[in-house]
Amino acid sequence: MRKIDLTNFQVATSETARQINRRIALNFIRRHTPMSRADLARRSGLQRRTVSAIVDQLIDEGWVTEGAVGPAPRDRRSRFLHLNVERAGIVAVELRPETTTVGLAGVDARFAEQSSWPTPHTPEAFVRKLARAVTAMRRAHPQVVCEGVGISLPGRVSSSGRLVFAPNLRWGDVDLASLIEAAIGLPVVLENAANACALAELWFGRHAEDIRHLLAVTVSEGIGVGMLVNGQLVHGGHAMAGEFGHVTIDEQGPPCPCGKRGCWERYASNTAAVQHYVHGPSSAVGDIPRFEDLLRFADHGDRRAVQALERMARFLGFGLAGLAIGLAPQVIVMIGEMTAAWDRLGPIVLEEVKKRTLPHVETRIVPTDPSTQPRLRGAVTLVVQQHFGAPTVA
Repeated sequence: MRKIDLTNFQVATSETARQINRRIALNFIRRHTPMSRADLARRSGLQRRTVSAIVDQLIDEGWVTEGAVGPAPRDRRSRFLHLNVERAGIVAVELRPETTTVGLAGVDARFAEQSSWPTPHTPEAFVRKLARAVTAMRRAHPQVVCEGVGISLPGRVSSSGRLVFAPNLRWGDVDLASLIEAAIGLPVVLENAANACALAELWFGRHAEDIRHLLAVTVSEGIGVGMLVNGQLVHGGHAMAGEFGHVTIDEQGPPCPCGKRGCWERYASNTAAVQHYVHGPSSAVGDIPRFEDLLRFADHGDRRAVQALERMARFLGFGLAGLAIGLAPQVIVMIGEMTAAWDRLGPIVLEEVKKRTLPHVETRIVPTDPSTQPRLRGAVTLVVQQHFGAPTVA
């Protein structure tokens, strides 16, 4: 139960109650489609008259369709309600330092189209490129009503949509949401990639039904942590909660783009593994490989690639143990290219965590399937929750 902040509150109005009831109904239809109006009233506890008014409004707005007739209790026939997943479109953007991926999805996080391109070096150039990509997608799918743009990115964003901390992106402090909204003409939601992935697990993941305390750990150019506590995303002061990748583990360690030395992500990220491979003992490489190259080299018996990946896994376990002890999540979900080699790296990670945690810590550590595109699915979730999540009240 939350304490009411008497210095910053809103009085609940009749409109608040209507919004809550509407979203309850919409979520029941989303979760249990197809269902009849009578089923909806029975499951939700709402009065039939209220359900009828809400459903009529949702049908008028195109969120719900009512079609096929099926059997119902007491030998009656009922028309079934369906969530109109093809009506509402969401532009999802996975922004990473090297590559940007843009997709057009429905509210079920299924993608109709995707495209990828090198991330421009400046936010202004990025916005121009993104605007062209979104325009092309909307023209190709004129029947879709775009509800907004969700963007997952490697940094921290203020509540107003301002990029405030993104050392691996190297863009500095910029009002990114306003730039994009002005160029595209759609509402924009920006969020740290790890936070977006945590929300995706809450809304679409295999743990959605019974997990309330979850961490999403993104491992890529750096390391990000998204935290769900009691089912709520934690942003912390200045939206900086979760920057465990920049916890110093060796003050004499390698320099980090954040300005410090020896941050956790300088040892346990994709970049760290590549750097160790390139500059490690008996190194004799020419072009700097990508992380995916290291995975392939290791599969072909390259001992230095194997050593670099195993070192990365040990340092990942080192940091994850601290998260498991300090935050006691039920599940830690791992996101990143390294999950494609979980058979090789997972046992090392889990062994390090087991060595360093308390006997009663029962946190499960599970990899995501890279084919599900968790960062892009997280971007979809940012807009989905605007329509299906609980409205903001005191």
